[in-house]
Amino acid sequence: MKKFFLFILIVVGLWTIWSSVGRTTDWKEPQGNIEVVESIANDPVCSKNIVGIQPYMVPEDYLSEGHFYEKIKLYFDEAQRAGFFNENTVVLLPEYVGTWLVISGEKTSVAETAHLNKAMTLMVLSNIPKFIRSYFNNNKEQDVFAASLFRMKAMEMARIYSEVFKELASTYQVTINAGSIVLPDPGVNENQININVGGPLYNASFIFYPDGSIDKQLVKKSFPISSEQPFVQACPVTELPVFDLPIGKTSILVCADSWYPEAYEEINRSAAEVILVNSYAAGDNAMAAPWKGYDGSAMPDDVNKNDIGTIKEVDAWKKYALPGRIQSTQAKVGVNVFLRGKLWDLGSDGQPIITDNHQIFKTTQTQQGGIWNFCF
Repeated sequence: MKKFFLFILIVVGLWTIWSSVGRTTDWKEPQGNIEVVESIANDPVCSKNIVGIQPYMVPEDYLSEGHFYEKIKLYFDEAQRAGFFNENTVVLLPEYVGTWLVISGEKTSVAETAHLNKAMTLMVLSNIPKFIRSYFNNNKEQDVFAASLFRMKAMEMARIYSEVFKELASTYQVTINAGSIVLPDPGVNENQININVGGPLYNASFIFYPDGSIDKQLVKKSFPISSEQPFVQACPVTELPVFDLPIGKTSILVCADSWYPEAYEEINRSAAEVILVNSYAAGDNAMAAPWKGYDGSAMPDDVNKNDIGTIKEVDAWKKYALPGRIQSTQAKVGVNVFLRGKLWDLGSDGQPIITDNHQIFKTTQTQQGGIWNFCF
């Protein structure tokens, strides 16, 4: 019996050492990979403007608050140098830009491995007690593994995300729609993003103001796609808020929500003038592939089934998402940006979409990072 307990003690000790080694990383200057800095003016005076940022992210950018802040700051610095920021500026970031903070504080090997599944397995193995607590605090999700990882890191994710974007908003004196982040039952109280660890997970988007405050309203995705549905809860589309921003009354849609007429019916009821969309398209060169149809929820009745497999993915985005559906609302201006980068083996694609009064503006495209300033 003594030998058994000694063996257990040795195993626990070795695991503790292994778990703690490699969590402190040498500082490396982040790379912005910014290839495009472009201004598109539908109003030469630029009385109101939306600065769409397409960040090129890699796993190392999420290893700590400092890594994340310095990476996103590169884009804000470049936009400021270009003269894009003024008192009526709103900065738009893409879907999931905050979600990969799930690896913050983890071993560098989590970021260095080529495959996401291996990275997530390393996270579990190096956080066994925390993971077990989260596992038994689940909300009966189908993918308990993924849900438990996000719950395990939710408090730290919410803290880093909120602190970084409060700092950026106040430093550059701009309003920020900070893309999206997956959190359990998030809310805003006393200017902090709060979570209920045992609550359902949502893909949520937040607004940060120049005074460092966070809007108490938040946007939660209503139409999760099939890869999200096993662990992300759908929010009723009727809860879609409208924000009084310097660019006008604004609605925000998280990626797939921009494909469904129900979202635009809510936008019309709120009399929004501007629609912002945070997006992520997985898979390299996904936009050039034949369109596979709707993913996750039923296809709306107004969709031409003959388009499936016939038109390209990029053309489907123009026809059935923001550019095509904004025309059913009072809103005139719409901007959609995508997350790009090399995030394990996920791949990425997508280019900014800017539309005003039924016109789609041509933008310079890049597979790397970019900044597009739309004046209207």
